[in-house]
Amino acid sequence: MNFETVMQELEALGKERLKKMYISNGAHEPVFGVATGAMKPIAKKIKIDQALAEQLYATGNYDAMYFAGVIADPMYMTEEDFERWIDGAYFYMLSDYVVAVTLAEASIAQQVADKWIASGEELKMSAGWSCYCWLFGNRPDHEFDPEKVSIMLDQIEKTIHDAPERTKASMNNFVYTAGISYFPKHEKALEIAHAIGSVEIKRPNKKSSIVNSAESIQKDLDKGRLGFKRKYVRC
Repeated sequence: MNFETVMQELEALGKERLKKMYISNGAHEPVFGVATGAMKPIAKKIKIDQALAEQLYATGNYDAMYFAGVIADPMYMTEEDFERWIDGAYFYMLSDYVVAVTLAEASIAQQVADKWIASGEELKMSAGWSCYCWLFGNRPDHEFDPEKVSIMLDQIEKTIHDAPERTKASMNNFVYTAGISYFPKHEKALEIAHAIGSVEIKRPNKKSSIVNSAESIQKDLDKGRLGFKRKYVRC
């Protein structure tokens, strides 16, 4: 399938209700409003096509950018490619659920995520912390340095309440994911989660949301999910 055909199919799948929901979360035109599940038949036809993914991502169309992440080849992408993608990610649904997810399947994931976390830029930091969440939930524990993870948890305890809003959300999720999916630092993550307590995340034109990683960890522990790993990062 070529670029024009994919764009036509995505536009045909658009729903006004979903378009409004995406816009309420920060998307802006152009956007079709395609359900992610509705993209799967197109993805099955294409599988992996990095050149097409680049064309789609460059459109600035939210649905096309999301689909680009589905068909991208993360092992082919360079650090410069990921920098270009994060620069184009103008709101959290792109930074955390497209770019960070795609990066999590690359061999350079931790290296790039570390740079983003240290960048001081809200969406880059959010994507960096989010990438580790996807990594913890998929990669074997031995791929991570426990001392490094411990330092990252300490950093979150000291800075989360003063961090930018989207970064707060991803930091909180890092603590939760480390507590459930990274067994070597389960106890430390739970300790940090209790120390942090509830975190308020302010959202434009919406009510603030309150998240609590300690409560989330405990819920999953009660369900016997300690050590949970998913087979794939991307659906």
